[in-house]
Amino acid sequence: MNRTQPATTRRTRGTGVDDKHMQIGEVATRTELSLRTIRHYEEAGLVVPSARSQGGFRLYTETDVQRLMVIRRMKPLGFTLDQMRDLLDATDRLDADGDLDADERDALLDRVREYERAATEQVDKLRVQLSRAEDFAATLGARLEQNIPAARP
Repeated sequence: MNRTQPATTRRTRGTGVDDKHMQIGEVATRTELSLRTIRHYEEAGLVVPSARSQGGFRLYTETDVQRLMVIRRMKPLGFTLDQMRDLLDATDRLDADGDLDADERDALLDRVREYERAATEQVDKLRVQLSRAEDFAATLGARLEQNIPAARP
């Protein structure tokens, strides 16, 4: 595909989808999420396809992909769907910026800071778990090494 053409004129061969939009399969590949998981996040109200094709297929934009990546990164840190929704709402409102007064902006930034703090705490806990897991694997490896018979001449 010629990337020098304007995005509005490029089309994906045979799908009638412009380059600004992706079908769910491409989004799944890019985000490493299953189709089922993406649909679940849609049902939960975390991400909504930006458009639908003439055939009714979900169409996503780069912004939708980035939103799914935020969700994907929050999941292993133990955040709930409600917390994901809350953070996405706060960041959406900050990004829109238009009608925020100073107090509302500060409150939104405080919410984001709280999520950043919680994420950092969870990362620290995961580092401890990883260290323990690595120690365990090394202990098992050492035990195996001790019990391997010496090679015979």
